[in-house]
Amino acid sequence: MLFKQQALLRQKLFVLGSLAIGSLLYLVARVGSLDRLQPICPIEGRSGSHISEQIPLRTLQFQRGLLHELRKGNAMMEQIRLHNLVQQLPQAIIIGVRKGGTRALLEMLNLHPAVVKASQEVHFFDNDPNYAKGIEWYKGKMPFSHPHQITIEKSPAYFITEEVPERIFKMNSSIKLLLIVREPTTRAVSDYTQVLEGKERKNKTYYKFEKLAIDPNTCEVNTKYKAVRTSIYTKHLEKWLKYFPVEQFHVVDGDRLITDPLPELQLVEQFLNLPPRISQYNLYFNATRGFYCLRFNIVFNKCLAGSKGRIHPDVDPSVVTKLRKFFHPFNQKFYQIIGRTFNWP
Repeated sequence: MLFKQQALLRQKLFVLGSLAIGSLLYLVARVGSLDRLQPICPIEGRSGSHISEQIPLRTLQFQRGLLHELRKGNAMMEQIRLHNLVQQLPQAIIIGVRKGGTRALLEMLNLHPAVVKASQEVHFFDNDPNYAKGIEWYKGKMPFSHPHQITIEKSPAYFITEEVPERIFKMNSSIKLLLIVREPTTRAVSDYTQVLEGKERKNKTYYKFEKLAIDPNTCEVNTKYKAVRTSIYTKHLEKWLKYFPVEQFHVVDGDRLITDPLPELQLVEQFLNLPPRISQYNLYFNATRGFYCLRFNIVFNKCLAGSKGRIHPDVDPSVVTKLRKFFHPFNQKFYQIIGRTFNWP
């Protein structure tokens, strides 16, 4: 009898202990999420005036779960109306540049509780059939958000596509534009590497980088090669400046975003008039992947896709030297326009 009572007591203690541990883990997770979902400060609107309303903590907490349900198609429209969620046109767009780090920048900005991102590249302004569908179609591709949050999308092809600046200007002449760049030769090689990988997956052959980047007839840099043209940043930026003042652009150092992301993200927060929320806690270096991953809270981490950080092929040093010499005057002009120096070779 005594043995049975002792066994029953041990069983009760085990159950109570399990409940206590479970409650403790729940509280730890909730505390960890507060850093991610704390109420935010007023955000400066387009007109420059400050919006006095703050986003309630409960709304932000609910929204993360609801957005997940929305993506799965499980959320009811009544839930969306009840919690005052809307689809907004973007107040900021990452316009490029290809292989500069646009995906990393977008995912890192999404660490901020006042930012929501489009999950896929919409290609509205650079794709004629999509653009013909109209602005309401574009708006319908945006994520659900609280009215006072900032919606951001990214499509790297925007920067180099002729029609895009005017089309974005017609939508919103005061929109904020984010451009992320890397050292031009490195970016060109990265661009080539992505295309090469695609060819190899299809068992197709492809030219070496040197064959494409250098014109065999003149032995000079081949400006007809798209990867080279894309890296002439100043040529593309000048087309944008016909519609937007330079103050509406913020240029992000893509090379620094890889090695030391926090300072670059803090500059973007300032540019977007966001209260500082992204901290070193949100970023941790993954030695296996070789770059920084994201920590939203104590239970939710995220690394970029495995396709990021591809190993570049070895390029003839003489070709690298020739490309850097070619890009140098364009880089100097780019520095002058944006008022920032990157010390590229």
